[in-house]
Amino acid sequence: MMKKKILAFVLAGTMLAMAGCGSKTADTAAETETTAAATTEAAADTTETTAPETDQKFTVGICQLVQHNALDAATQGFEDALKEKYGDNVTIDYQNAQGDSTTCATIVTGFVNNNYDLILANATPALQAAVSATTDIPILGTSITDYGAALNLSDFSGTTGMNVSGTSDLAPLDQQEKMILELVPDVKKVSILYCSAEANSKFQANEIEKYLDEDGIAYEEFTFADSNDLQSVVSSAVSDCDAVYIPTDNTAASNMTIVSNVTEPAGIPVICGEENMCKSGGLATLSISYYDLGYTTGQQAIRILSEGEDVSTMPIENAAATTKEYNASYAEAIGMTMPEDYTAIPDGE
Repeated sequence: MMKKKILAFVLAGTMLAMAGCGSKTADTAAETETTAAATTEAAADTTETTAPETDQKFTVGICQLVQHNALDAATQGFEDALKEKYGDNVTIDYQNAQGDSTTCATIVTGFVNNNYDLILANATPALQAAVSATTDIPILGTSITDYGAALNLSDFSGTTGMNVSGTSDLAPLDQQEKMILELVPDVKKVSILYCSAEANSKFQANEIEKYLDEDGIAYEEFTFADSNDLQSVVSSAVSDCDAVYIPTDNTAASNMTIVSNVTEPAGIPVICGEENMCKSGGLATLSISYYDLGYTTGQQAIRILSEGEDVSTMPIENAAATTKEYNASYAEAIGMTMPEDYTAIPDGE
């Protein structure tokens, strides 16, 4: 773009010099034309960085299941991608269901009634509510582990064939299982803890169990219906295990302090599905960036809104990089020395 600017100004100088040989009227006209060309060039450059790239206006609804750091980061990434592209030409209606699936349904029904251009469903219950509310408006999911499980698609192969696409927060579960063996080499039994109301948590639990079976490690599931019975379930989970595994589970993520209040005094290593859960009360995780996940979802939205891409054939995109991370204060509290290839989660994040 800098080369284009230089060329524009060179041409401008040439035109002015030529105009000097003619009449004053021609000179004025040449200056006007040159100024207009330079202004157009500068405007084009600004468009690429800050200004909206289209005169079209869009309204996008965001239904987020619950407020916690991972989902918040995904929403922020999504919003940033849209604002960078459209500026003030996109109106974003963000609503949080505060952990209530019924509220998700109410929120997305409002989006549908107002004929929004696109809906972002952040977390599985939000996605399920959006799918129940409309078959016409494009829906993008984020922070969804497995779309086949979330939408009960028996033949899911990467595209949904319906008005739904999005991004998956599924980290490599085989590698998470290997973390358990790496951090607790003499592990005999693992307690798997998750909310029974979250289909994607069940999916992850089943996958982890396959890998534990392959390594001959015993396990037991401990499920809770909501935060009210979480403490008693965690107490049961730590009574007979060497480690606890918690998948990416929204209810657990919002209540990790309850978990750590039981597991930390018991000296139990807790391996979590994502970074913010680990930071709030776990030992270690193989985590993705939820901000990057949301930003990628925003780019999908742009392809749908501006380029007319068919959401029904748009492949679900997965998280890119993963990082081995640990909670330094938890490690210290249970007397765990972490391997050198693990990165401590900064306190400020």
